[in-house]
Amino acid sequence: MRSIFISLLFLCPFLCFSQLEIKGKVISKTETIAFANVILSTPGSDGTVITGAITDENGNFTLMAKEGTYTLAIRFMGYTEWKKGIVLDSVVDLGNITLDSSTTSLDEVVITKTKKVIERKPDRLIFNVENSIAASGGDAMDALKVAPGIAIQNNSITMIGRGQSRVMIDGRLLQLSGEELVDFLASIAADDIKKIEIITNPPAQYEAAGNGGLINILYKRGARNSWKNNTSLAYNQNKYQFTTLRNNFFYNKNRLRFSLSTNGTLGNKREDEEIDVLYLDRQWLSDADGKARRDNISGRLSIDYDITDKTTIGAQYLGNYSTPDYDILATTQIFNATSQIDSILINNSFSGRNVNSHLYNAHITTILDTLDRKVSLDLDYFDYDNELKQNDLVNSFSPNNDFLGINLQSENLGNQRIDNVSLKVDVEHPFSNININYGGKISFIKTINNLQNFTIQTAAPLFNPNSSNEFEYTENIQAAYVNGSKKIGDHWEFQAGLRLENTNTEGFSKTLNQKNTNQYLKLFPTAYISYQKNDNHTFSFNYGKRINRPSFRNLNPFRIYINSNAFSEGNPFLQPSFTDNFEFNHTYKGKLTTNAFFNIRSDGFGTIFSADEETEVQSIIRANYYTNYNWGVGEIYSFDTFSWWKSQNQVYLFGSKTVIDDNVIAVPQNGIQLYLATNNTFSLGKNTKLQANFWYRSPGKFVLFDISESYSFDLAIKQSMFKDKVQLSLAVNDIFDKANDGKLISIVNDVKTAYAQNYSTRFARISISYSFGNSKIKNEQRNFGNDEERNRSN
Repeated sequence: MRSIFISLLFLCPFLCFSQLEIKGKVISKTETIAFANVILSTPGSDGTVITGAITDENGNFTLMAKEGTYTLAIRFMGYTEWKKGIVLDSVVDLGNITLDSSTTSLDEVVITKTKKVIERKPDRLIFNVENSIAASGGDAMDALKVAPGIAIQNNSITMIGRGQSRVMIDGRLLQLSGEELVDFLASIAADDIKKIEIITNPPAQYEAAGNGGLINILYKRGARNSWKNNTSLAYNQNKYQFTTLRNNFFYNKNRLRFSLSTNGTLGNKREDEEIDVLYLDRQWLSDADGKARRDNISGRLSIDYDITDKTTIGAQYLGNYSTPDYDILATTQIFNATSQIDSILINNSFSGRNVNSHLYNAHITTILDTLDRKVSLDLDYFDYDNELKQNDLVNSFSPNNDFLGINLQSENLGNQRIDNVSLKVDVEHPFSNININYGGKISFIKTINNLQNFTIQTAAPLFNPNSSNEFEYTENIQAAYVNGSKKIGDHWEFQAGLRLENTNTEGFSKTLNQKNTNQYLKLFPTAYISYQKNDNHTFSFNYGKRINRPSFRNLNPFRIYINSNAFSEGNPFLQPSFTDNFEFNHTYKGKLTTNAFFNIRSDGFGTIFSADEETEVQSIIRANYYTNYNWGVGEIYSFDTFSWWKSQNQVYLFGSKTVIDDNVIAVPQNGIQLYLATNNTFSLGKNTKLQANFWYRSPGKFVLFDISESYSFDLAIKQSMFKDKVQLSLAVNDIFDKANDGKLISIVNDVKTAYAQNYSTRFARISISYSFGNSKIKNEQRNFGNDEERNRSN
């Protein structure tokens, strides 16, 4: 099967037919002319436009058309229009085409067009971060919090109604998840981000991982023949405070493009948690007040060089060093059958961490011929190192606060190391009647988790081999894909793709002397159909199959004790889950979009909060235990009737039904949920803008959890000064402190567990930025090739 599939990849390009080519280079008397409009039309003053193009950075253009007689026109501001009749019966090379300067004097022409904050494309939703003042002065997490349809809760980034999402940086999947992913994104400045693509059903060229689709964060790049520097300072205040200083430099001259960004943050944030375990006749109620350090320094370096007009080489580096230390004071009240307090556990815990991550990329892109066939090659290396030193002291007290004894006292020394190497090749192969993309990727991952536990019974800590663990995990993935798209007439557009992934994994616990291996070969099809009835109505339907692989930590079989009655353990036998996604969209006049989706998740895995009624032992376990049917229908409406008010609005209704496997004694939670959001930008003057955002999520039910309501209201104002060189912003986020205030309630083994987390989303921020140099921005992006692996390093 594998050999047949690979053969098809290379046969596909030869199944299509070519047209004839027209090419040339547009210049003036002094330089090449980039971004000129090139239009091919039928002869006559009212000729029909056949095709068109825009000249590249070197003034080159290429058009494809059938045999015939045409008129070729070239236009660019400040120059006289150039026209010529073309008889196309073979390849036409016009060589250098010189435009003459217009006799009209243009002292200064400034054309501005502000993109909408949110744009809808056939396969994705685009959030233009640079046009949103709510994220100004913040980081990537702040930008995601105001992105449409994205929810961040419990260190999890999800698409509302769809599940947990994978995150890409410039198209390369991050091999991080949970807390590690959040820390990494917090090191990226929101002001460095051009836009965020929310891809609900990714095409075949993207990795198949992620039930909740993909989130692609795209950086800004410097404009041609220019340089620019931006420095910003932001101060954030909530219960604690933190300050961030950032500097970004862009340089783009002739064949060289270069950018350098550095970021530093100092301060702390609040992280509170609550967990209640309700037995039939007694209760354990726990509250934890946490203080987390935000200290980190990070940097990004990107360089590209055009060797020739058709070949570009480049490299990228992302580095991050942080010390996310964590202080926590947790109190657990233990109630008896008469609802009286039996005892109190107080845990004073300090967790010291040093986190280093480095991402290296080398790439080359070359255009093979005049048909614009292009090959891209990416080599990536990612390493992640997380060192931990945690001290726990759990004391037991009577209801009158009399000291009863030490419940648990320990010290943990841990290290997590992840190494990932990947090689990716992508080929773009356009033809006259179809566009074909194909390629492949190989990826190698190794992660080592080492935990040493020491019991503190005397002055010297005593090594505890029963609570210590070393776990190694390797994963190798080979993938190949083919994708084709075709437009038929003016109304229909089709796209289809296949991705084949072969996965081999091995997990080995040295402590337990236990080895587990797994191998699976899976095919992931995608299909898209789009029909544009007229300028007012566009319909689309798409289908895709996805895979969700367990994170490395969840595969570790070792048991970690939280206190003498509670532990958490992974499951080396976890299998990946698979999701079939169906989606329909209708767009009316580019302003109103109706979206409906349905997905089926099989062999779903997740975390189960379990408690034993007799022993009162509380456990956090991982298992494959359910099949889920999920649907949703919603409306997205863009309002821009008034020049001073732009508004983007969403309302969704979701439904979920879960079937629990027989081996798990739990109550499935089935029901519906309402989600609505509005993002509004008001122009108070030429240089002053106000942003007001609100979202609400009603109580809902999903898999095992009954989820309480949550909502957020944000306000921000931005003032531009000195010809937009200075930007001053003031923002108040989550004013009512309800964005992360919801509870997750589940019933397992007839014991109800309620969990809540509030990770400091309410804050006030004041920021100032200063830019000098050339302020133009170019949006071409370069992607990392090993993003799918980096996102699962939790």
